[in-house]
Amino acid sequence: MKDGQGGKQADLGADLARRVVDVPAPQTLEMMTRARALMAQGVDIVNLTVGEPDFDTPEDIREVAKKALDGGITRYAPIAGLPDMRAAAAEKLARDNGIDYRPEEIVVTNGAKQAISDTCLSFLEEGDEAIIPSPYWASYPGTVEFTGARCVYVPTTLRSGFKLTPEALRAALTPRSRLLFINSPSNPTGAVYRREELEALVEVVLSHPKLWILSDEIYERIDFTGRHVSTAALAGARERTITINGVSKAFAMTGWRIGYVAAPEPVARLLGRAQATLTAGANPFAQTAAAYALRQPKEATAYMTEAYRTRRDLVMELLGEIPGLRVSRPDGAFYAFIDVSAFFGHDASGRKVANSIEFTEYLLDRAGVSTVAGAGFGDDRCIRISTAASEAALREGIARLARAIRGLRRP
Repeated sequence: MKDGQGGKQADLGADLARRVVDVPAPQTLEMMTRARALMAQGVDIVNLTVGEPDFDTPEDIREVAKKALDGGITRYAPIAGLPDMRAAAAEKLARDNGIDYRPEEIVVTNGAKQAISDTCLSFLEEGDEAIIPSPYWASYPGTVEFTGARCVYVPTTLRSGFKLTPEALRAALTPRSRLLFINSPSNPTGAVYRREELEALVEVVLSHPKLWILSDEIYERIDFTGRHVSTAALAGARERTITINGVSKAFAMTGWRIGYVAAPEPVARLLGRAQATLTAGANPFAQTAAAYALRQPKEATAYMTEAYRTRRDLVMELLGEIPGLRVSRPDGAFYAFIDVSAFFGHDASGRKVANSIEFTEYLLDRAGVSTVAGAGFGDDRCIRISTAASEAALREGIARLARAIRGLRRP
């Protein structure tokens, strides 16, 4: 390549929209990519980065998809989703969550991530504000910033179980506040809001005339408390809540890319309009399988939740044996969010570990264990490990973490 060509290619970013250039790649993807590259080279890596069930999609769900393919369900689906899938989502919300939605109030999306994007694009404009409790799922900020709106981060603490309080929410509100993100169970912390905690937040929201709730409930079935509460089921909340869910985590269907959003019908129509502009209807044979999955009783996937609970208990036991680590016991999802800040400022063979990114790089390079820096989730004191891994991998990964910590020393 000629120098002139190389220089022109290097400057290409100057020609692109700032909303793309300025949004960093999620830490989860960066660490997963690095770990997989090392594993492809034959390096022994324990990969605890991936936020994905390690179970296969249940066989009966796969069979429904195969029959749909054989039956010719392969053409464009309606933008808002197949009627049967919208009906199945409405049935599920009534049965499991106590929320009455008509199929016309459901939009089926290309994964729950698109449901979040459609919501942000429909509610936020330049100058608006989205309230995001931190730590947060890594994709929230970029999605908000794509709209030109501003993220208002409200820090939570390990002591409070990483939950937003009504006092902190009230202090963050301004006339420009438009969306409040609630994620329960939470990625990355595993926090689960109790009914009374959500009711207190809803009370604050209802006092603000233009504020809506985006309730991300994708980890709903991985709730070890057995008391999952949907925000829209609370008094006064339905008409100010966008409920987002999907089949990826509950049914181990991450690659199927089927999510759904429930909202009052006028809002649902606008969300469908956003989807029509950006993509189209979701995969029809995957929708057919997802509709079948949503109609199955919770007991059908209870074995996954019980496995995650067992792993959670194991991880809490193992981490508790490592002095200096602090972690809030997760009540849901499949993560542990670990405060490792006690080890910052230490030298590791002449290499200073001063933040969560450097800590995860140290773990990967020196111990062969891949984790995710808390900086990507809005809390630079912590790292995240995924418990969606085998018991053997978790034991080995945490043993490596312990050995790596012993290798750190004060400067």
